[in-house]
Amino acid sequence: MSKNGLILLKPTSIAYTGTSASISANGSVSFSACSVLSLNGVFSADYDNYTVVLGYGGSASTSLRGRWRASGTDEDSASNYYTYQVLSATSTTVSGSRSTTNTTLFSAHGSSLWNGSVVYVYGPYLTQPTAHRNVNVRSTDGARIYDYAGTHSQSLAYDGFTIYPDSGNITGLVSVYGMRK
Repeated sequence: MSKNGLILLKPTSIAYTGTSASISANGSVSFSACSVLSLNGVFSADYDNYTVVLGYGGSASTSLRGRWRASGTDEDSASNYYTYQVLSATSTTVSGSRSTTNTTLFSAHGSSLWNGSVVYVYGPYLTQPTAHRNVNVRSTDGARIYDYAGTHSQSLAYDGFTIYPDSGNITGLVSVYGMRK
């Protein structure tokens, strides 16, 4: 095993709705004009915590939603809810909000402009509530920063996740890294 702190992981499979998506030899997933993208088999007993790195652009100004996934099925039941807190900063304005719903928030993006997001995922494969922390930079308005923190209500083990925009589609690259114990 590598001695580096982060290990790039290769999904066992992907599923998508859109033009194309593929797993590279090193494990990164490139996707084009997708309205839904799912990565399977990236979380396992090998690591407790993970980093997901996203670079993408979209066809509409919308939020990027996420759901945890186990054995090829998204966790989206109304009784198993996601709670997330949002902090947004642009120019000299800072605002916040909180939501509880059947999805979590992975990012916010604007139109076809490029965006970046780093998602720290804590304990998705452990039988404990999965938590995440995201830092997202949006190129709309010159630069806008979003900071998200979220938890899931269930103590379930997940091996993957799904991302999808509220509307339109996204094109980009996603990589998942395991954090050495």
